[in-house]
Amino acid sequence: MISLRQIRSFVAVYEEGSFTAAALREGATQSGMSHHVGQLEGELGAALFARSGRAVTPTRAGELYYEECIAVLQRLEAARQRVADQRLNGVIRAGLMPSFTRALLPPVLDRFLAAAPAAQISVIEAYSGVLTEMVRRGELDFAVIPAFAGADGIVHRPLLRDRETLVRGRQRGRKARPSVCLSQLGPLKVVLPGLQNTRRGNIETYFATNGITVAQRLELDAMMGTLQFVAASDWVAILPFVMMAADLDDDRFEIMPLEDPPFHAEFVLIEPARTVMSPTAALFAQLLREEAANTQAVFAKRMGPTPPQSPARSGARTAKSRS
Repeated sequence: MISLRQIRSFVAVYEEGSFTAAALREGATQSGMSHHVGQLEGELGAALFARSGRAVTPTRAGELYYEECIAVLQRLEAARQRVADQRLNGVIRAGLMPSFTRALLPPVLDRFLAAAPAAQISVIEAYSGVLTEMVRRGELDFAVIPAFAGADGIVHRPLLRDRETLVRGRQRGRKARPSVCLSQLGPLKVVLPGLQNTRRGNIETYFATNGITVAQRLELDAMMGTLQFVAASDWVAILPFVMMAADLDDDRFEIMPLEDPPFHAEFVLIEPARTVMSPTAALFAQLLREEAANTQAVFAKRMGPTPPQSPARSGARTAKSRS
């Protein structure tokens, strides 16, 4: 008879790509993981992995069985939640990028703690690569990151389609612009996130595609440091509007949506494929979604086709297979 332990072992090996990494994730021994998977293959009468040294690659049977196992684990977790205490309590662990912690987190926390005072929440701030790995290992209930191709063991759903903006220090005598075409600004001195950040590749592609000249690049994976440096220098940064919405009336920055062509940033909410989000975590995620939508309303009102000083004009959950 197939056991739940065998299923969990198989899912861990599939998602980690090795018995050693799967054993570390599950707090088991490598020999134990190999034994459980071997028993499962014996019960099914089919090889689930092709083994080559320490590397394992799912067979076609393994790929099909993984999808079924994920559905089983999700149903078991949903059943547990239905019979458990459904009050908004317990511990939730969320991962957010600096773009979201700076602007969205304060109002979200205020609303969340008022609705779920018995809950405990841990918010981890990191960049996309770190957060994706933490979600895949089950160390976070969910995270918000830039849209990406996907990874084994993770499901994702759209959260926000935002506009990228040019952010620079405000200077006396310089006329404010409602938007900007970067190719008309001349060589840029631009602060960029590191190469491991998903947004870096998107920004560089936008530069190359639209003939934008960059005189100097400075890599800085420190968001507060980036803003302080930009405010005090002639360097600029490309940042999503969601991060700068609270700074529209700050006299330190000029915040201008990129035009000709517009540049969009896509953000998704990711969570482990084998679990179901608790009601408490789902509430926090929903509040994040609502606050993100509020920033889009601000953009339509303040950063639309008319300059900011003019009267404003109104303006599915899927799993990623192996690739």
